Amino acid sequence: MARIGDETAGPALLLAGFALAGSTAEASALLAGVSLSAALGGPVLGTLLDGAARPGRLLAGALVLYAAGLALVLAGLGRLPFAVTVTTAVLTGLLGPALSGGWSAQLPRVATGERLLRANALDTMTFGAAALAGPALAGGTAEALGAPTAVVLATALIASAAPAAWVLPVRAGPARRPRPAPVVRALVSGTRAVLGNPRLARATRVSVVSCVAQGMLTACVPLLGERVLGGAGRGAVLFSCAAVSALAADALLARFPLALSPDTVVRAGALVQAVAPALALTGGPVGPVAAFLVAGLGEGPQLTALFAVRHRESPERLRAQVFTTGASLKITGFALGAAAAGPLAARSLPAALAAATATALLAAVGGGRERTGSGVTPSGRVPG
Repeated sequence: MARIGDETAGPALLLAGFALAGSTAEASALLAGVSLSAALGGPVLGTLLDGAARPGRLLAGALVLYAAGLALVLAGLGRLPFAVTVTTAVLTGLLGPALSGGWSAQLPRVATGERLLRANALDTMTFGAAALAGPALAGGTAEALGAPTAVVLATALIASAAPAAWVLPVRAGPARRPRPAPVVRALVSGTRAVLGNPRLARATRVSVVSCVAQGMLTACVPLLGERVLGGAGRGAVLFSCAAVSALAADALLARFPLALSPDTVVRAGALVQAVAPALALTGGPVGPVAAFLVAGLGEGPQLTALFAVRHRESPERLRAQVFTTGASLKITGFALGAAAAGPLAARSLPAALAAATATALLAAVGGGRERTGSGVTPSGRVPG
């Protein structure tokens, strides 16, 4: 429920900003604002989760506050100066990693060994399922009841998951409650945990640059919907196209795993995503639909492989920090891409799409060369 709400919130905010603020640039700034501050919130949240006896209660509180922040953003649109609304979005975004890495980091407490491999694949598929349902809910609600109602729906979905988070498993062993100074140092320790491991740093780098490209493509959605599909709200359906193909790719790989290291799949996913914006340039409704179907084929397996790398390379005492820091960096990359492409798309949609293709190619070629035999899971395959 939390992830469906999160996937509904992004397109809903984009559409609400486009409808109430009046421009693609302001709409993308709003989406960037709620995403960008995750780089700060993720490491701190990860430190708190690593030291909490009941991490689920922290997650529940984060969910409620995140939902409340979205409601305040909506209330400010068109009523308060836009700078105030964006600032509210930035503060809300501090809690964003709770909906991604904060959940995933709890998996090893309830599943081990081969069960963890399967749990990892299922966890990834919840992202795909949410990415399928969320944009469809956002677009459909925006078309039928208006974009603001879509934001209200997103806040309700996120808040409704709080009771489930409250009863997540208790942490084994004594709690390590962080003091103020260690919490401040979490910004350094979380980043060091990710970047200090070469294989983890390489996978993170590729995934973050891929997210920059994803943000660029996302910023183009309202204009693609308006110019090609007959309405900005209809553009949100394109996100569901990506989710369908991502789920299909993950399901296929779960049944027929590739004999490749997850590190290689992370880079291959970036290369596939580079094709997507180029397809959207072909014009007509077929081009954008095909573009987002191809994007999902790259995003789904890349996310599964990235989680496999994180679980493999993360020490137990830093696992939540690794997941939330990684999520923060990805969200920030997405926000930067959306912020950069919004004004560019307002001037030239083809130029924004071309920039997204170039960025995804940079992610694919910038991951470094993989050493033979490194980064392979115990089964020698990408977890299915």
